[in-house]
Amino acid sequence: MLKILISGFEPFGGSSVNPTERLVEEIKHDSFPGAEIRTLLLPVHYDECAEILLQEMKAYEPDAVIACGVAGGRTAITPERIAINIKDIPPESTISDNRGARPQDEPIDADGPDGLFSTLPIRLMVNRLKGAGIPAAVSNTAGTYICNNTMYAILNDIRLKQKSAIGGFVHFPASTEMAVEKPSLPTLSHETMLNGLRIIIQATMEELNGRA
Repeated sequence: MLKILISGFEPFGGSSVNPTERLVEEIKHDSFPGAEIRTLLLPVHYDECAEILLQEMKAYEPDAVIACGVAGGRTAITPERIAINIKDIPPESTISDNRGARPQDEPIDADGPDGLFSTLPIRLMVNRLKGAGIPAAVSNTAGTYICNNTMYAILNDIRLKQKSAIGGFVHFPASTEMAVEKPSLPTLSHETMLNGLRIIIQATMEELNGRA
């Protein structure tokens, strides 16, 4: 039985909604024959989010970790290609983490590599999503905020501990619920994104089963 860990985030940046919170709450009720799904909701706090996720990885020993976050302004579901070893909120940005932290030019791991590539089947995910009529694209930047921090931590932990697990990050657009607060944001419906997450899980299972 494959074990897949999926994480989402609480709301941040003044919004009362984060679509990934609802996604991880609902996906755990789905059935994926051949796989066990465990979900985790993370705080939007630098470092603590990663620490909580790494603790869960240690306890659960998943075959795959799919971290999910929202990227307001994007119009498609975007699996991330790479995480970079930096925490940085530009001085002009109005966003901090949910404790007010605003790191600048700080490495996530002073001894870690500059970047780490996703080991999830990101191209397969995108192809499957597009085949289902869901907007999707590979993204080449996870930013320098909490999402990148989390993705880097996952991949660095797998690298350091020589685990056979695969991992990475997927950004989702704003939901229609978020658009009530920020009408200018492009959105996807919750049901579309939930179907997209199902497809992402199935593509991950296909990758893992192909390695067996």
